[in-house]
Amino acid sequence: MEDIFVGRLMSSPVKTVSPDTPAHRAAETMLDEGIGSVIVTSDDGRLEGILTATDFVHVAAEQRWASDATVATYMTTDVTTTTANAEVREIADLMVDNGFQHVPVVDDEDNVVGIVTTTDITAYLSTVRTPSPS
Repeated sequence: MEDIFVGRLMSSPVKTVSPDTPAHRAAETMLDEGIGSVIVTSDDGRLEGILTATDFVHVAAEQRWASDATVATYMTTDVTTTTANAEVREIADLMVDNGFQHVPVVDDEDNVVGIVTTTDITAYLSTVRTPSPS
């Protein structure tokens, strides 16, 4: 896996929303698309944050849902990112160490070009490794 780069596994294009998107619309998008996150971008495509299913779980657990809330209310703004040229092993280790399930992939100007998820890595591993016998 050391010679495999993020760009080979990442999902692209990604579903994006703006910070002023109603939070319930972002949730509907995630459900409709069967995805665990949406990337929050500015009008020019620069990364501003990420909104994940885990964020919604925290909102529900803390009972802080507001019917008029926007994505900006709940999104994570301190986002760990990667580039398409990063080694998958490095990003997989980062994801395990930090409990991340989604890492946005950006270019040199912080424009979002994709996302690598635990699902992307698992799908790759399931095609390159033969399961060991029990």
